[in-house]
Amino acid sequence: MDAIAKPLTLPPARRRPLQRLLAAFGDRMPKGLYARALIIIIAPMVLLQSVLTFVFLERHWQTVTRRLSTVTVQNIAMLIDMYKVFPQEANTITLIRLAEQDLGLRVRIVPGEELPQARSKPFFDLLDSTLSDEITRQIGRPYWIDTVGRSNLVDIRVKLDDAVMHVLARRSQTYASNSQIFLLWMVGTSLVLLTVAVLFLRNQIKPILRLSEAADSFGKGRPPPEDFRPRGAREVRQAAHAFIEMRDRIERYVEQRTVMLAGVSHDLRTVLTRFKLQLAMFEDNPEIEAMRADVDEMQAMLEDYMAFAKGDSGEEIVRADIGEILNEVKSQAHGTKDISIAVDGAPLVVPVRRHAFKRAVANLVNNAARFAEHVNVSAVRQNGALTVSVEDDGPGIPEAEREDVFRPFYRIDHARNQDAGSTGLGLAIARDIARIHGGDIALSDSPLGGLKAVLKVPV
Repeated sequence: MDAIAKPLTLPPARRRPLQRLLAAFGDRMPKGLYARALIIIIAPMVLLQSVLTFVFLERHWQTVTRRLSTVTVQNIAMLIDMYKVFPQEANTITLIRLAEQDLGLRVRIVPGEELPQARSKPFFDLLDSTLSDEITRQIGRPYWIDTVGRSNLVDIRVKLDDAVMHVLARRSQTYASNSQIFLLWMVGTSLVLLTVAVLFLRNQIKPILRLSEAADSFGKGRPPPEDFRPRGAREVRQAAHAFIEMRDRIERYVEQRTVMLAGVSHDLRTVLTRFKLQLAMFEDNPEIEAMRADVDEMQAMLEDYMAFAKGDSGEEIVRADIGEILNEVKSQAHGTKDISIAVDGAPLVVPVRRHAFKRAVANLVNNAARFAEHVNVSAVRQNGALTVSVEDDGPGIPEAEREDVFRPFYRIDHARNQDAGSTGLGLAIARDIARIHGGDIALSDSPLGGLKAVLKVPV
């Protein structure tokens, strides 16, 4: 039986550096869809052009340059052979004239001259290396060349038996000098294509951004942009239609629940009002006072239950003064506790559901005032968010139970004693209101020694 192939896995010692390298590379990559889409378009184009430049242009360049250099060196070799056969001065003049007229080479023969000192060859000069190879292969005499001294001419000097032959050839005769035109066309065309791609890509990204803004506004309880409608590619339109249908279903569900709870609340309030009227007909005595207190407590509990169930999501968003809200909460707080208010940058006016936001802050302040002697309330707007902090010097809440206290009817002592004056819904209602605004509430240790509650909502 053949052995079962196992997947290739890296050893732990090699896996960790590789994972760190990939993680570091991923951290440096752009996170936005627009930037990533641009990379998806640009990277293949750059890679394709690099391969074309190296495989086609570089080989074409070398081939054409070698062939031009070969022809030039063959012409020089022919001139050297003719000079050796007919060394007379008259023949030399005729040779120089024919070389310039028929071969395009400017030739000069200097008797008794020596070659100049050899220069260092350019490292990346294709012409210099190609000419050197061809002269060595075809002529086999000492030589000196200068391919960089003059812009349009190549200076070639060959040592003869009793003289030095100077040959000036046009650079175009020995070198493929029109390759930059291909590069210019290639780069120019790429820039035009990239510009068109960027413009089309921006138009495709805009509907996604608009859908994100509409979803963010809906999550914060704000109305969607007035000009929002499905647009863009088919998939984006499908996502926009799905979002609109989901939003409509949620709004219908909330509306139905609110109407149902309003009816239940009305019926229960009617019963409680009847109880109050019947109790008002009896003479005052301790039993009647206790029953009246129970009815008042039942009414307060009913208000808390209805507020928690409705979530105060039907209230309109208005620009409210946070300092004014905090002062109202302080004046209406239970008991005569020491409550201090601090507002950074007053007047601090932000868009919120005023009554719901006031209820959330009041629940936090009343919860602190119930167990502490000193309560500090502060509000600040920074980094696009409104932060309201409530600190106290009370007994605090154990860290393991700080998330549990936001559950409805949860009590730290695990006993639902209704005489304690709390329904166990205060923190749950406060967090629900914060999340309706797109924010949240977090609990931590207070510098005063008790509990610190931070309500943070985007504005």
